Amino acid sequence: MSDKQIIIAFDLYGTLLSTSSISYQLEQHFGQQAQSIATEWRRYQLEYTWRLNSMGRFESFSDITRNALLHALGENGTTLGEQEITSLMKAYDSLSTFPDVTPALGRLASNSNLTAVVFSNGTKSMVTNSVMHSKDLSPHSSVFKDIITVDDVKQYKPAPAVYRYLAQKLGKAASQMPEIWLVSGNPFDVVGARSCGMNAIWVDRSKGGWHDAAVPSLQPTAIVHSLEQVVDKINLHQ
Repeated sequence: MSDKQIIIAFDLYGTLLSTSSISYQLEQHFGQQAQSIATEWRRYQLEYTWRLNSMGRFESFSDITRNALLHALGENGTTLGEQEITSLMKAYDSLSTFPDVTPALGRLASNSNLTAVVFSNGTKSMVTNSVMHSKDLSPHSSVFKDIITVDDVKQYKPAPAVYRYLAQKLGKAASQMPEIWLVSGNPFDVVGARSCGMNAIWVDRSKGGWHDAAVPSLQPTAIVHSLEQVVDKINLHQ
């Protein structure tokens, strides 16, 4: 990989793919309750990764996602059969993209100075299915030069080992962390990357502003309201 290349690592869930879009499939079973279940599903999916990190344990992201769904269903006082759960898990590999994804990736495709990769907590199978086969994202799969997941690390974001693994896969030494730009809609991911010395852009689509105070000194390198602004923000820092 050329040293002149700008490396952009895109988070998948909550950045390229809308996790709330699973509510469309949930509506078939639960009607107006679907959005609440989708929100709880995502909440526990993330919470389980952090719990496992803290306990020094690892379960596949696929199992975590399934278990988080069961938790969300239980909290909403409902259940589903095994066939319906399997169908929802399959649907999770075809989440909808955010509206700004298509124009942003189109711009990246025409820029030879940029190297884009997907960097996700998801299993390699889940992420590959989403990038290569989902209706919204697959037309842009050629933009991504690699798909990097945490399977080999057996830890989840924001564990430092995960970001060091990303750098290793990109052929970068620890001293070259600032040459990698993480792009994420998840504040915990941004903080994790900044803690390891990477540059990080937070995607604030709601325009609510940065409020994460887990480590107050760790702030995004830049904030955008649309993925279409990412390239310009990076260019300003070159």
